[in-house]
Amino acid sequence: MNVEHEISLLVEEIQRLGTKNPDGTLSVKFGVLFADEKCANLFEALVGTLKAAKRRKIVSYPGELLLQGVHDNVDILLLQN
Repeated sequence: MNVEHEISLLVEEIQRLGTKNPDGTLSVKFGVLFADEKCANLFEALVGTLKAAKRRKIVSYPGELLLQGVHDNVDILLLQN
């Protein structure tokens, strides 16, 4: 799969699993995304896809690297639909 396709799938999954914030933006916890069975089957490298999406300013999250367990409560904010 190419990166653009992976990112578009990521956006769909954030829309499916995410919650609306008071300001109208959509966000999802990293742990929710990581633990979801559909996401586990879709993404070979979820963290890599998230990093590529962050570089393209499609998502935002603090830090550079998200790790399961340590960063489960980190919000991933969807910047573009």
